[in-house]
Amino acid sequence: MKKGDIIEGVIEEYSFPNRGSFFHNEEKKDASGENVIETITRKVTVKGALPGQTVKARVKKKKEGKADAILLDVVKSSPLETKKPLCNHFYSCGGCTYQTIAYTNQLKLKEQMVKELLKDVIDFSGESSSDFKWEGILGSPSQFRYRNKMEFTFGDEEKDGPLTLGLHRKNSTHDILSIDSCAIVKPAWNEILKYTQKFYRNLGVPFYNKFSHTGVLRNLVIRESDTDGKLLINLVTTTHHSIDESTRNIPWNEKRSETVDELNLPEYVSGLLSLGELEPVGLDAYTSHGYEKLKTGKKIVRDTRGKLQRVNGSREDDVGTGEFETLSYYNRIAGVLYTECDTIADAIIPDSVTTLYGEDFLMEEVLGLKFKISPFSFFQTNTKGSEVLYSKVREYALEAIEGSNAGGESAKTGVVYDLYSGTGTIAQLMAPVADKVYGIEIIEEAVEAAKENAKLNKLSNCEFIAGDVLKKLDEVEEKPDLIILDPPRDGINPKALQKILSYGVDHMVYISCKPTSLARDLEIFESNGYRPVKGCSVDMFPNTQHVETVVLLERVRKETDE
Repeated sequence: MKKGDIIEGVIEEYSFPNRGSFFHNEEKKDASGENVIETITRKVTVKGALPGQTVKARVKKKKEGKADAILLDVVKSSPLETKKPLCNHFYSCGGCTYQTIAYTNQLKLKEQMVKELLKDVIDFSGESSSDFKWEGILGSPSQFRYRNKMEFTFGDEEKDGPLTLGLHRKNSTHDILSIDSCAIVKPAWNEILKYTQKFYRNLGVPFYNKFSHTGVLRNLVIRESDTDGKLLINLVTTTHHSIDESTRNIPWNEKRSETVDELNLPEYVSGLLSLGELEPVGLDAYTSHGYEKLKTGKKIVRDTRGKLQRVNGSREDDVGTGEFETLSYYNRIAGVLYTECDTIADAIIPDSVTTLYGEDFLMEEVLGLKFKISPFSFFQTNTKGSEVLYSKVREYALEAIEGSNAGGESAKTGVVYDLYSGTGTIAQLMAPVADKVYGIEIIEEAVEAAKENAKLNKLSNCEFIAGDVLKKLDEVEEKPDLIILDPPRDGINPKALQKILSYGVDHMVYISCKPTSLARDLEIFESNGYRPVKGCSVDMFPNTQHVETVVLLERVRKETDE
């Protein structure tokens, strides 16, 4: 076996995240080429394959007794694959690899992977004295059309091909598939993608090339409120590149208006608002960068239903609703934003954000609490699924509080730390049963949103702090009675974890979006006197390999603690 060889095998083992493997036998022959003198068996790992599939793969890297390979083709489907994919892009995109598996089997597969990862730190057999209770996996209320946010990328599907807008091709870091029928977003999104791609393809605007750092168009970010169906559309471009090569060396702040004009933003926005309309919407409802496109001079207002109209309200003066009337009244554009971003990283780190139309936020409701969602706020991408997740987190936290108040006191605790708090959803859910809740989050915009949302929900006992958990814990004078952890995918910084453990609280609730990180951190918890007493998984991402896991931890008391 050597790099580049094409090999075939049946996926026998499967592990998180989405990694299948099979054993490949390689015969080593003598000089004559006729006699086998040795058989070498290697475990070949293939990303994106499913259990039971017969696959063809290209060897990418060879190691001692192992090899990594790239999936080329599925020769024979897995016995688990009993469905046809709903999405037209299933075979080329690679984002929702579980679409051909019945949802009940998707849940079983995810639960199996989580338990396999955690088996060294959690006894799932129930035979030990740990009394750990595994509560299985909880499904998402929706298996399709569930995402409330997606970042789509401008690029090309093949080198020097026409402009495309969509998602990365399977096994590629640069090929962008044109997406027009994604199955995990609402149908209206696909209409927006098709329109945007056609608009800028016709204009000949170049996409940003992350290797040469040239070009203009970067991303289109769409967010949707699950509560009222309103949409927020954010066009992301570079700031220092103009379409006109002759202006390349002019400072971006001196040519910004020219770049904006070349993007034809007024026409782009009016076209968005025309989707689903019988007649195109004019430029009248558009204002951008300090200049107005109000040719008639008539003021634009909304009526009580949120419909855009001119002041006189006559039918012929209607400027469009921004509603997708041919798709669903439920979908309506609440705002269109223009973001300029020059970071080299793939992440969108805005240099400036301009509201081209409408509002720059959405309103969402989760478990009776209202949340104002800004363009770059972190918010769970499956709103109904987040209610399942947060209900379980609250249940575990209340159980911990009741356990601490075993003397008959009411189910309330003193101080709760919500670490890696995002926009403060968990902190606000805990506010009614705590004297004080502190949320610490490194993203400043998320902290500002959390503060605003706490006011919106009339919660006065929540305090949110912007900064790194490791550094900001020292600034909080009140010590915690309960700690809730919802760290990023890589888990908790080891130094921060030691500081968290030093508080010695009786209980902690750990929410993990990456079970491999959870397995590592649980070992540290157990070596420092904490044991898992209850846990479950929550499927927030149907048809994909991702899964959330929640664990309730309890400090094991020693005789010296009594």
